[in-house]
Amino acid sequence: MALDLVPLLPADLQSSLDRLRKLNTQNIQTEWQYLLETPKDKLTPTDLFATATALHWPLASLNDRQHIAWDKGLQILWLHQIIEVPAHLQGYPLSGLILRLSLTWWAEDAQIYVDGALVQSGDLFECFTRLCLSESVQIGQTFQVAVRLVSPNHDNGALVRSHLTYELPPHHPTPEPSFIADELTVLATLEPDSQPEIKAAIAHLPWSTLSLSSSHSHQTALDLWDTLSSQVAIPASVHPFQQSLSDLRRDLKHYSLKLKARQIQCVGHAHLDMAWLWPISDTWEAAERTFRSILNLQADFPDLTYTHSSPALFEWLEHNRPELFSQIQSKVEEGSWSIDAGLWIEPELNIISGESIVRQILYGQRYCQEKFGKISKIAWLPDSFGFCWQLPQLLTQGGIQTFATLKLSWNDTTDFPHSLFWWQSPDGSRILSLMLPPIGTDIDPIKMSTHAKNWEDHTGITDTLWLPGLGDHGGGPTRDMLEKAGRWQKSPFFPELNFTTPNQYIESLAHSSTPLLPNKSPSDQVSSQDSLPIWESDLYLELHRGCYTTHADQKQSNRQSEDLLYQAEVFATIAQITANCSYPKTDIEAAWKILLFNQFHDILPGTSIPEVFEKANNGWQQVQQIGQSVLDESLKAIASTIQFPSPPHREAKPILVFNPLTWSRDAVISFDLSKIDPEKKQLDWIVYDPNYQVIPSQNAPELSNKKAPHQISFLASDIPSLGYQCYWIRPTNTPNDSPRLTKYVLENEFLRVCVDSLTGQIASLIEKSTQTEAFSSLGNQLQLFRDQSGYWDAWNIAPNYEEHPLHSLELFSVQWHETGPIRQCIRVTYKTEVSLIEQDYILDAATPFLVVSNRIIWAETQVLLKVNFPLTVSSDVATYEIPFGAITRKTIPQTAAEKAQWEVPALCWADIGDQNFGISILTTCKHGFDVSSNHIRLTLLKSSIWPDPTADRGTHRFTYAIYPHRKTWQQARTVHYARELSLPPIVYQPEASIAQLKEKNPNQHSFLTIRNPNVIMSTFKPAEDNPNEFILRFYEALGVSTHLELEQSLELSTALKRGNRTNLLETAVQHQHPTYIRPYQIATYRLKRKVNHS
Repeated sequence: MALDLVPLLPADLQSSLDRLRKLNTQNIQTEWQYLLETPKDKLTPTDLFATATALHWPLASLNDRQHIAWDKGLQILWLHQIIEVPAHLQGYPLSGLILRLSLTWWAEDAQIYVDGALVQSGDLFECFTRLCLSESVQIGQTFQVAVRLVSPNHDNGALVRSHLTYELPPHHPTPEPSFIADELTVLATLEPDSQPEIKAAIAHLPWSTLSLSSSHSHQTALDLWDTLSSQVAIPASVHPFQQSLSDLRRDLKHYSLKLKARQIQCVGHAHLDMAWLWPISDTWEAAERTFRSILNLQADFPDLTYTHSSPALFEWLEHNRPELFSQIQSKVEEGSWSIDAGLWIEPELNIISGESIVRQILYGQRYCQEKFGKISKIAWLPDSFGFCWQLPQLLTQGGIQTFATLKLSWNDTTDFPHSLFWWQSPDGSRILSLMLPPIGTDIDPIKMSTHAKNWEDHTGITDTLWLPGLGDHGGGPTRDMLEKAGRWQKSPFFPELNFTTPNQYIESLAHSSTPLLPNKSPSDQVSSQDSLPIWESDLYLELHRGCYTTHADQKQSNRQSEDLLYQAEVFATIAQITANCSYPKTDIEAAWKILLFNQFHDILPGTSIPEVFEKANNGWQQVQQIGQSVLDESLKAIASTIQFPSPPHREAKPILVFNPLTWSRDAVISFDLSKIDPEKKQLDWIVYDPNYQVIPSQNAPELSNKKAPHQISFLASDIPSLGYQCYWIRPTNTPNDSPRLTKYVLENEFLRVCVDSLTGQIASLIEKSTQTEAFSSLGNQLQLFRDQSGYWDAWNIAPNYEEHPLHSLELFSVQWHETGPIRQCIRVTYKTEVSLIEQDYILDAATPFLVVSNRIIWAETQVLLKVNFPLTVSSDVATYEIPFGAITRKTIPQTAAEKAQWEVPALCWADIGDQNFGISILTTCKHGFDVSSNHIRLTLLKSSIWPDPTADRGTHRFTYAIYPHRKTWQQARTVHYARELSLPPIVYQPEASIAQLKEKNPNQHSFLTIRNPNVIMSTFKPAEDNPNEFILRFYEALGVSTHLELEQSLELSTALKRGNRTNLLETAVQHQHPTYIRPYQIATYRLKRKVNHS
């Protein structure tokens, strides 16, 4: 989407410039005849040009935007016009000039025919062209033009613009009037003080001479322009008006020095979404087509430079088009191509984990270093839908010096205030950040100068970047663009125009008048003398708020895959150290790269066509298969090192409970009995704890139902941090009966929950240690809203959705589903006319939060489902988890920008509270929240109709939890409980012991513990370049500085020294105090095995 860069000139000056343009340009939008093709009346180009049928078609009408529009739904519109060259336009002779036809359309498919020949094709993304109809027209010459357009399936089609331009040959010393009008527009835009002089100069042109030439004979016009087209000097007497244009340029040329003091630096660009309105397979074809086109153009235009992101794409080329990949490598080495990547692809950056962003950077930078000889200095992210606050820290720790985007220019409420600024993370890290010019653009001098003026006004810098090239579906610069660039390079009324690379452009800012980068790289330059503003928050996009919710299956698969790979890596690393297993690096890297690809900013947000999600779902399945296989093999290897003591009973079988988190915890374990009792013959069981004590257990509900889960639940207490406990289970004949309850009340040591039998909502939720009621009225209110969000249906939530509530939710039943000492569950069922919502309120023993487990069969269309929590506590801020940190936002917004944040993202939790009491909402895969000072509302589902008409229809299973707590979210361990909700303990039934682990207590063991309550581990894995060294990454989660305290039994050298600290690329960085971690800082350590001297 190119921005509408229209210069704001005085109306009278604009009118004068338009008068000049009309001398050699012609708007032909009103001259098209049209035919809407029907299945019964199909038309071929041959039929059209072979007959005179089109001459009888009616004229097409224009809408209020001056477009020729027709209905959506792949409707075919034919447009036809016979263009006849007149002797003059407004008296300006045309014979012998070059004739060009410019067209802009909005169509799924476009085919342009001239005199029966197909001369151009296009689509929604290659949506404009400029065709040369003749190098030297003759008066009366005709061109028969037909355009076949197919409307988008989701939106009305349009022929947006059609006009003719008659140009003088480029060697002519004085160009045609419209070119001069554009020159004067550029001058008036960049040097506003020139406007009176320009206006006067146009007024003094000898306009009357044009009326004389209009009466010239046909032969006179030919003689005139034959003379003008010659290579010899043009005598002033040839035509008074043309000579006056030459005089006008000469009189204004004193402004040329000021214009030429500016630079517009171009980089060829083709934004290529890895998937969107086309399948992923089409992306590879578009990339190949684009890259071959660039290479071919560079042969004819050696100054052309080109940039592209996404190492994932180049890895495909390397494996599938090695010859093309080799050519690109040569161009990178030569310097005419740059791989400005930084990340594996251009991902969604609000709802992926911090470790996922690390891997985007790690794999992207390692690939660039290996294949192109250097890492990327720029994070090129023009199109992602907002950016989390920790991104500056992540990027700079990944060797990236500059962040570049343009997406905030799409804001629907406010204009982002900065074009060039320091963006600062909560830990204090800064990155130089710039707003890019629009992508998918032409060499358009007026738009370029308007952008240059805006940039100059915002930054004080006269060097501007421009990115010519078709985009979204690839394309890149065209020959016509480069020819136009060559012509404007020669104009005295245009800034210096040249091609560069993004890195060269960034470095050129060091030589600007603004003190920006003196003798330092952008990432190092943090000086009090900097004139650049500092932005200390996330970069919130005031648009596309539905992307936190749409296609819930993708969000859930992403979170499950992230969590699975975390566990697979951690336990595979422990298995390598303790059981001497080979670490499956190739498999894990392959799984990560699939996951990273699926985090692309039109896949994970849910904004692509159905075929994209079919491919993405195959990818998620591969990640799950690899991750589960690695995890299973790792747990098996670890279990094989354990020598189990004699069982507490001859029939007892061991159960290992693994804790993947780095703190000890209590958790209810649901053990699947199908392995040891596949026929479901045994209903009752006894469970022993690690000390051989019988502990309470509870059968799964509906145990007599053969289709129901064959499970037993028990409470595992104090499971060691990143370790395991051994429990034992045996059959018994003693029935394990559960009590029958009548009142709908759930209660444990932390909470008392009353469910209203009339509504199914929570009538009361009391936090028992403070005896505080959490809800001011009925809680867990399911709310439905009509959500007709317009063109960007999957992306957006309708701003007025609250004005359209739906009252179709009907309570069907409330019933006890499970009772007992371990778990209590009340099941509530609702129905609409087409959907079913089943919610289980689950309260586990020793658990301070209430889990709400959901099964929803969703068949709504353009309906938004939210759940509301009205609170007794109030606050003027709410806190939300972001990748590797947290952010606060106002609950009573005052400014327009604050009010625009009416739906915001969170990773795994959001919280409202004060110093004494608060409520956290924990989520496993739901990310969209809206709040006021005393309510939290979580968005659960959104059923859009475009680009995927079936988005979110089907069955959904997910959980969220309600956590009322004493004191603040930091003191209440909200971060830890959110992790526990997403990462339950892993239950493993070991095989026969084959080795011994020398333990004081082999029934339980901790491999690694973090003693800091504010430090969270995000990975534990072998180093990328050395399998015998190990990477531990942590982040400070509560906003409090600390010194890392680590305990482990893995024989790693944890006497941390200066060289142990690394960046995200696992390269050592000197740190004076290696254990010190700033608030919200990401800290990575590289550790070695202890040397055994025995």
